[in-house]
Amino acid sequence: MMALLPKPESRTVTAIYHAYESAADDGFRPHLGASLIGKECERALWYDFHWVTRSQFAGRILRLFQTGHLEEPRLVADLRRIGVTVMDLNPQSGRQWQVKAHGGHFGGSLDAVAMGVPEAPKTWHVCEFKTHNAKSFKALVDKGVEEAKPQHYAQMQIYMHLFEMERALYLSVCKDSEELYAERVCVDHDLAQRLLEKAGRIIFSPHPPVRLHEDPSWWQCKLCDHHAICHEGAFAEINCRTCLHSTAEADGRWSCAQHQIVLSAPAQKQGCNQHLYIPDLVPGKQTDVDPVAGVVTYQFPGGGLWRNGSEGSQCGAPAVDTLNEKEA
Repeated sequence: MMALLPKPESRTVTAIYHAYESAADDGFRPHLGASLIGKECERALWYDFHWVTRSQFAGRILRLFQTGHLEEPRLVADLRRIGVTVMDLNPQSGRQWQVKAHGGHFGGSLDAVAMGVPEAPKTWHVCEFKTHNAKSFKALVDKGVEEAKPQHYAQMQIYMHLFEMERALYLSVCKDSEELYAERVCVDHDLAQRLLEKAGRIIFSPHPPVRLHEDPSWWQCKLCDHHAICHEGAFAEINCRTCLHSTAEADGRWSCAQHQIVLSAPAQKQGCNQHLYIPDLVPGKQTDVDPVAGVVTYQFPGGGLWRNGSEGSQCGAPAVDTLNEKEA
């Protein structure tokens, strides 16, 4: 029996996916997001903050991300339909409610704040809206948000703590069935303070924390966006945040010791031709430093030497074959 060939993907669908990919940004946030602080691996969070890995998602996944954003105004409308007062924008700024800490290096945006929730109509709530597939939704219903979605739980704790509210409303929808799930969460100021301390450790540390697991096949490591950097010896992106000259200052600024300037977010992404990698981001052993020439020399496991910063054009990552060639 002749096997059927897979049906080719529609050119229309391909074009739509490509349009999403073309419009996508690099995923580099200026701050460490409260939505991420519940992530177990502090090293991954340090990598997030230092822009070591550029986000590259397929068009279908990018469209899936957009689905979550499109659901938010619908959930706001659902709450208003039952008489809840929902403020999805700050009336003073006309933008989303925002919280910040550590000079602005850490923070996030609330989906909304609400009063009149049926379970506690006189209490203001931080609102967090999420979408789930059927498997994720079942786990949420069975276990509750704290156990099933610890990152979402941590995010709400930060928002309540910094916004000085005592309750949060977690309202989610199953994308497969349109079933809704609501859970009220109580503030835990001690947990929130520990999360803020965790954020400070990550933001102001000059070195990445230890790996969550040394085994690259560990399930959390396999799913991590930074797997290639952390476990495979790949090179980080070239920008100011991966450069040893830059520092996250306590007042929320980024400074450059090489040029003696404050770095704007666009400047941080652009970098300069005097970029030198933070040594922890180079998959080799530092063997020499020439501060006058602005050159740092590394030896790679295969025996090859690489001078980071030599001849200007070599400030970035070396070619792959350089890693296995020893200089004369």
